[in-house]
Amino acid sequence: MSGGANILDPETLAPYLEAHIPGFAGLSAIEKFKSGQSNPTYLLTAASGRYVLRAKPPGQLLKSAHQVDREFRVMQALAGTAVPVPRMLHLSAEDSPLGRMFYVMEYLDGRIFWDPSLPDVSGNDERAAIYDAMNATLAALHDVDVDTVGLSDFGKLGSYFERQLSRWTSQYRASETETIADMDRLIAWLETHMPADDGRVSLVHGDYRLDNMMFAPDAPKVIAVLDWELSTLGHPFADLAYQCMQWRLPHASGFRGLGGVDRAAAGLPSEQAYVAAYCRRRRIEEIGNWTFFLAFSFFRLAAICQGVYRRALDGNASNPEKAKTYGQAVKLLAALAVELIDENS
Repeated sequence: MSGGANILDPETLAPYLEAHIPGFAGLSAIEKFKSGQSNPTYLLTAASGRYVLRAKPPGQLLKSAHQVDREFRVMQALAGTAVPVPRMLHLSAEDSPLGRMFYVMEYLDGRIFWDPSLPDVSGNDERAAIYDAMNATLAALHDVDVDTVGLSDFGKLGSYFERQLSRWTSQYRASETETIADMDRLIAWLETHMPADDGRVSLVHGDYRLDNMMFAPDAPKVIAVLDWELSTLGHPFADLAYQCMQWRLPHASGFRGLGGVDRAAAGLPSEQAYVAAYCRRRRIEEIGNWTFFLAFSFFRLAAICQGVYRRALDGNASNPEKAKTYGQAVKLLAALAVELIDENS
């Protein structure tokens, strides 16, 4: 290690990678990707090709956060399923040359769309096809047989939302920097409107959105779903609501949601049409308690953002300047959730 906690030393790392990844040779450059807040990610350039390294951040971490080993395990398990993932190459131990756990995966050449309105896509037909491919991939993920792929112990079964509410409330309180009345109200509402468990269990991604997947360079085809840190066994509607929640966020914000965007003019599906397509693919008649699932998604993202903000204050964020804006985002998310609750009460 040299030059700071987020800068990797090729001379230190190269011998280790050559010893643990078959065929790896001639590491010449390490470049940190600017995107991403949670786990710092790097492009490795070597004589044997290009690779991606993803590591835990340095410093004191919240319990159960930044579990890169879970990311590695779930992507390794999904190889060969209908859910596209990069090929996993190596998972280190905590006492790696970096002084923290990391994994290495193959580098894929494709497109990542950072703006969900897809302004750089040529026409409405392709925009619609991109969203349909994203929908089909989500349905495929929730149809994965977790026993068959060896993930039957990847999370607890049943009472997913109850457990998640408890977990993220604890995480939020542990990283809380000020009292936010809307967050307190939102937490109380979720506690009193918790739906009965319906028995649905699937592998869930936990952060399923457009910019966490890669598309083919020349086709509206998903070639990789990325960033599995929050994946677990849970309720499939959590992923679906989380994605739809993202679209409700204002477009003119750091979240780049679809709020205020004329979806029909851009060829993008409405929330109703997107949910209906998912239900058709999974042979589900309808989804009840939709307001709860959406409100929970706002709460959970707000709790995550609060953690990022706290890490920025503590000096451990992967992208410190961007992380500081997350403090204001918590208030925005909580306010939008309370507005949603009031509209549907």
